[in-house]
Amino acid sequence: MPTDRDIQHYTRTLARRSPDHYRSGPFTVRHNPGWPLKFANYAIPDQDAEPSAEDIAGLVAAMRGRDRLPRLEYLPACAPAVEPALLTAGFTVERRAPVLACAPATLLAPKPVDGLCVTEPVTDAEFTAAAAVQHTGFGGEGDPEDGEIAWLRAATNGGGVSALAVLDGQSAGTGCCSPPADGISELTGLAVAAPLRRRGVGAALAAWLTSSAFERGCHTVWLEPGDPDVERLYAGLGYRRVGEKLGISLAAPA
Repeated sequence: MPTDRDIQHYTRTLARRSPDHYRSGPFTVRHNPGWPLKFANYAIPDQDAEPSAEDIAGLVAAMRGRDRLPRLEYLPACAPAVEPALLTAGFTVERRAPVLACAPATLLAPKPVDGLCVTEPVTDAEFTAAAAVQHTGFGGEGDPEDGEIAWLRAATNGGGVSALAVLDGQSAGTGCCSPPADGISELTGLAVAAPLRRRGVGAALAAWLTSSAFERGCHTVWLEPGDPDVERLYAGLGYRRVGEKLGISLAAPA
């Protein structure tokens, strides 16, 4: 299984591949110009970074200047000095989430879902349908944003895998395993349409994505579960805890 440093190196590497990323002091910032969702825009500290107050002020100015919430997502064990410095600067912890990982030898098959079909999107209509499930699944209204569609396409085009699940003639779920780096990929953005939840779609979709990533040469797939119930779902597929991820942000001035 990977270490904290392996996963943090992966997230930093992937962010640096983006043509829209930028540097601010000892931080790499993942910037998504077509998708303002806070979870798609965040900074990652360098390994063992020890940012000064000026470094943090520069990061805040850079992110606010691009109309983004000053926010970081990272594994605190890889840069222990960062969190105390951020708290001193007024940042607030959003959440601490376990990091889970799975290897080919530990992946378990879920219970089959009758009538469920999981495939990789190919056409514009399929990518739009997948992004629509994701958009509403994460609380959005109306049509998906261009950045959501592009994000799913980028996973497929970069050597990762995206998925669209269909059940009872409806778009039932979506998600992706992001492009790999050093044999590691992240399972992310998994969403199931509200009317079709609690029928095993999420587990089947996660297993399909994980297996597909392994078939494309990955040796590890990791993820960040949203809550204990979701963690139990992934534990049933063979995922195990390997670390903790921190989300921390600075609210706009009153």
